[in-house]
Amino acid sequence: MIPTPALPPFSLSQLTALDHKPPQLVELAARCGYSHAGIRLLPAAPGGAAYPLMDDEALLRETLARIADTGVKIFDLEMIRLNADFDPAQYTRFFEVGQRLGAQCILVACDDADRARLIDSYARLCEAAKPYGLSGDLEFMPWTAAPGIHDAIEIISAARPDNGGILIDALHFDRSGGTLADLDGLPREWLHYAQICDGPAERPTTTEGLIHAARCERLLPGEGAIDLAGIWKSLPADLPVGVEIPNDARVPLVGVEQWARSALEAAKAIVIQARTAA
Repeated sequence: MIPTPALPPFSLSQLTALDHKPPQLVELAARCGYSHAGIRLLPAAPGGAAYPLMDDEALLRETLARIADTGVKIFDLEMIRLNADFDPAQYTRFFEVGQRLGAQCILVACDDADRARLIDSYARLCEAAKPYGLSGDLEFMPWTAAPGIHDAIEIISAARPDNGGILIDALHFDRSGGTLADLDGLPREWLHYAQICDGPAERPTTTEGLIHAARCERLLPGEGAIDLAGIWKSLPADLPVGVEIPNDARVPLVGVEQWARSALEAAKAIVIQARTAA
């Protein structure tokens, strides 16, 4: 009998249970068997849901208490968007709260079409976050100023931060046309975690469709057509996995706790499949 390979940490991403405030998200993660959780401190888009613990000391204390009670750790923080007016000094409180939470990574999105300025902003962000023990993990997304993996590689290579990283989100990797060959040779020090989900074979053809599918219609690992086993076979075996699987239609039918449990089970099955085949 082939033994089950050792599994990496699994983190419950905020988007999987976006209506849960951080203390409730930590409790949900604990009940469902996750070792970590991610918190959205700033919105993904103007007016979007987020929990700015920087401005709510009582909620921050409650979150820290739930972390202590459950043993669930905070893995990543969302999100900082790099635009033309980016100033890292505006995020000092964000970094401070991240350090208090024990977080490891910041999800970074790119909005600035000026590539030289974007590279400079990314370098300055990573430098500002470094004293707080935080990495800046650049997530490429098809509708942003870093639409694909090669854009992210170019930005990180030019900025050369000690604490920089590239975040492989399975959906964005697939929808941007990424191939398994693109994962070969990525520096290990750039890889701090990856996000898992699945999606149908047919890709949206508009920006609006891509965004809606990413935020509202992700599938459980194994339900769609993304080569998740191939991706995870190409990634380091110990790489932490963020489970980011929102589905606005299905979650209300089964309940968020059952959905989070099913998501973790499906994610583990993919990772085991990939490691067994490696």
